[in-house]
Amino acid sequence: MTFKTVNRIFSAVILIASLVSGVAHATDAVDLKPSGASTSAASATPRVKPVDSIVAVVNDDVITRHDLDVRYERAVQQLKARNTALPPRAVLEKQLLERMINDRIQLQLAAQTGIRVDAAQLDKAVERIAEQNKLTLPQFQAALKKEGIEFDQFRKDIRDEIILTRLHEREVDNKVNVSEAEVDAYLENQAKQGQEDEYNLNHILIRIPEGATTEQIQKLHARAQQVLDLLNKGDDFAQVSASYSDAPNALEGGAMGWRRNSQLPTLFADVLSKMKPGQLSEILRSSGGFHILKLNDKRGQDVNTVVKQTHARHILIKTNELVSAADAKNRLLQIRERILNGTKFEDMARQYSDDGSAAKGGDLGWLSPGETVPEFEHAMDALKPGEISQPIQSPFGYHLIEVLGRRDQDVTKERQRVLARQALRERKIESAQEDWLRQLRDSAYVEYRTQK
Repeated sequence: MTFKTVNRIFSAVILIASLVSGVAHATDAVDLKPSGASTSAASATPRVKPVDSIVAVVNDDVITRHDLDVRYERAVQQLKARNTALPPRAVLEKQLLERMINDRIQLQLAAQTGIRVDAAQLDKAVERIAEQNKLTLPQFQAALKKEGIEFDQFRKDIRDEIILTRLHEREVDNKVNVSEAEVDAYLENQAKQGQEDEYNLNHILIRIPEGATTEQIQKLHARAQQVLDLLNKGDDFAQVSASYSDAPNALEGGAMGWRRNSQLPTLFADVLSKMKPGQLSEILRSSGGFHILKLNDKRGQDVNTVVKQTHARHILIKTNELVSAADAKNRLLQIRERILNGTKFEDMARQYSDDGSAAKGGDLGWLSPGETVPEFEHAMDALKPGEISQPIQSPFGYHLIEVLGRRDQDVTKERQRVLARQALRERKIESAQEDWLRQLRDSAYVEYRTQK
């Protein structure tokens, strides 16, 4: 992992922290009191624990009624927080159960193939979430408790999300490559088409299982038509999404936010270019299923970009089993003192830095905003040219930073290539993840049991 790599796992964790709502556990015991019984008789009635039932078997694991009840209560709180009308309980439970089955299959694969999150990594993730919310860990725990969120359940959710992120990176993301030739072709095509548009849209997916029969496909198309009819009658898109959509963001109303034309499947982009804000698409067919889009808004994209760049160099001391945080910090304090007394920064970097930039005297070149991890960028931005920082901690260890200069730079061409690569990669990843998850689900053993 290079110094400039932004930690994607923590970004995903922070997103999950913003979405996780309160968990209301099912009661462990209930009082059995017949109607009209006296208080004394009731007090003599034994407390009986209800027998939990199984709602689904997933390979060699099960999902219980309690599991589903917990997830249902959480989803209800999420929908209420968004002022989304609640679907009937049976409909919402069906949606939630499908999501739970997909998550369980993926977590099983992760466990079988050795993906783990140890206690120290989980503690660090939770601490960073608390920091993002500008709270100490005790304050964060108190805030969760106030919202009805059990801290142990919260930690489990975060652990699962980190595991799923790592699984997706290993199985899909890291296998997706974008060549320079693809970037060149993309930019050439964009130049021919002119300025790229962006769309704010919502999406509903009716998934088609791999190997589906003609009869199954016809039934699923009829279901998609039923959904479109409800939307055309004026039903709330978010509620219909929560009731019917098989997309991962169904409970978020199918919101996809702002997407550049190039970030969308060609099937979507071609249709959206002809739609007006507020319109619904017809039913669209892809290999993954039937889609319905709602265009919320549309805008052009300003591609002229001038940013303030910083020319910086640094010395990194990594922490590990042999080098503690205190050791790394003290070593950098000694190095800093030597530099202030006349030793050249670049000589110290070549001799002591653990970063790949050591051979260049720690020189990182001209850095644009967002190219380094936040801890490094914040410390760097606070320095004046020629100033050397105190030891700064980041996920990679401890750094000494020196700012050599600043400039305003037109990075339009560089930004265009970065955006082009991101757009192509996101398009490939989205398609690859859908295919991978569908194949994983279709190869799993899933048995539904009678629900209450």
